[in-house]
Amino acid sequence: MNRVLCSAACAAILSGCETYPAAPAGEHYVAAVAAFDEETKVPARIVETAKALPLPGQLKPIPSPRVAPPASPEDAIAEGSKKARIEPSLDGYMNAVQIYPFTEGALYRLYAAPGQVSDIALQPGEQLISVSAGDTVRWVVGDTNSGGPGGERAHVLVKPIAAGLSTNLMIATDRRVYHLELTSTEDSYMAALSWAYPQDELEQLRVQNGAALKRDERTIARNLALGDLNFEYRIEGDRPAWRPVRVFDDGRQVYIQMPETISTTDAPPLFIVGRKGGAELVNYRMRGNYYIVDRLFARAELRHGEKNQTIVRIVKTGARRASAHEGAVHG
Repeated sequence: MNRVLCSAACAAILSGCETYPAAPAGEHYVAAVAAFDEETKVPARIVETAKALPLPGQLKPIPSPRVAPPASPEDAIAEGSKKARIEPSLDGYMNAVQIYPFTEGALYRLYAAPGQVSDIALQPGEQLISVSAGDTVRWVVGDTNSGGPGGERAHVLVKPIAAGLSTNLMIATDRRVYHLELTSTEDSYMAALSWAYPQDELEQLRVQNGAALKRDERTIARNLALGDLNFEYRIEGDRPAWRPVRVFDDGRQVYIQMPETISTTDAPPLFIVGRKGGAELVNYRMRGNYYIVDRLFARAELRHGEKNQTIVRIVKTGARRASAHEGAVHG
């Protein structure tokens, strides 16, 4: 039965190969192997496969994007002014003062009324350079100052002579330019308006944070009492450019003051020297130009290099506490 199946399979294989004649009876298996071996030697041929062709109705045209016609100058001006205009809001009122957030290029609306003065208050310390109004015949525009030296504030005052009027106002100062649109109504008016300056507040916050970081960098530790500091340390050995300036402790930590130029040189590692002379690398951190070691030691070494090492030794000589006349310690 197996011989019959093998014969049938080999016959099917050989029937698909036109370059080889049928093998004699009893040689089906050998002939099949020979056919496969010879087939691997046939040069590669390029066989074209079926290509999918579009049928009628399958190709759809891509609709071209509709390009809006260019806006006329009048429409562009109207749309730009509309988007830039900032109207008063209930949330913006502080008592009777409308406070706008200042944005460069915005148009701020001010509503005035005949017989009433509207006050435009500028930023404290801001110097007024010029005020220009579109209609100086039907609008009365003036300026004044409030406050004393160090807190002086400029004010621009406007008043219409009738209702139903509109004009624009440009205020130039030493810091910025304000653009306002003035509209007069019969009986509603804004008593005063001013601005909040988020960018100035952000910049001031950055300056304050920078100053705080600098103070923090100069502070090596907090709540150090001068009377608790021990300066009884002796510095020996080589005299490299990074040789410590002074060494002291507060009973818990040792502070090694390095020269200000330590930031531009390779800081040497610190080793604690034991009673038997063995050196142990100790954990410490740098704060500004100080090494801060979170433990006390009797002897330590700063080492730099591998061959012909530069070594500076720090030796604790006593436990005397610093007195007040020895001066403060600065970072």
